[in-house]
Amino acid sequence: MRLALRLLRELVGLFVDDGGLALIVLGVVALTAVLAHSAPTAGVATGGFLLLGCVAALAESVLRAGRR
Repeated sequence: MRLALRLLRELVGLFVDDGGLALIVLGVVALTAVLAHSAPTAGVATGGFLLLGCVAALAESVLRAGRR
């Protein structure tokens, strides 16, 4: 059982190194989906929000890691 949990933890670690970053990006994607659904003709604005939101999330994660 311990081995299975350890393997599962390692497998998740391959995809999610920073849990905070993953949660922020999921939030940005969810907000983008709401924006795209509420204003379907605002394609450029939706894409810009997704791009800037992900870049901001990455920058915040890098700055947080730099402080450690």
